[in-house]
Amino acid sequence: MSARENILARIGKARASSIAADVDGEIRRHQRGPIPPLAGDLVKRFGERAANLASDVAQARTITEVPGLVARYLSERQLPRQGVCWPALAPYGWQSAGIELQTRAARGDDLVGVTGAFAGIAETGTLMLLSGPETPATVSLLPETHVAVIEAERIVATMEQAWDRLRVERGALPRAVNFVSGPSRTADIEQTVTLGAHGPYRVLIIIVG
Repeated sequence: MSARENILARIGKARASSIAADVDGEIRRHQRGPIPPLAGDLVKRFGERAANLASDVAQARTITEVPGLVARYLSERQLPRQGVCWPALAPYGWQSAGIELQTRAARGDDLVGVTGAFAGIAETGTLMLLSGPETPATVSLLPETHVAVIEAERIVATMEQAWDRLRVERGALPRAVNFVSGPSRTADIEQTVTLGAHGPYRVLIIIVG
């Protein structure tokens, strides 16, 4: 008997033998607390919630519209048109929109980072990002401006559904799962909210589809 099995057996013995026999089963069943029903358009709700969290939200009919939307966003805010992106986003015609993106992990001096997202959570307007060799987490964490591109069909109602989707599509968890709920912020000093304290100062979410 392993140390883990020994501990679980002792816990079960203290409670009841029938419970001890099914501890692993209880864990695998992922039992949950109450989840409020979410009715209506999940994409619309996701966008509204994300905007309430101070994210900027735009919609594109197809992925080919995304570089133009990003170029306009950067120009309107007088931001640089250079940055980094995930490799999977490299072929989308950035240069034709006047944007230069390098496909690599971000460094401290990169000002714009463009990523995808594994899922969007309509209940909170939160993005779910998975780390990996092709999806370096630094691209969403280090630059002052984070642009996230997410397909509409990847927006789910709740965080529980996002985890369900991760288990079904990936099986094993990645090294890190990051949740982005608007720009980085803190109110540690005199209860005054400051954006960009520990991460991006601004977040643009582009919903495709």
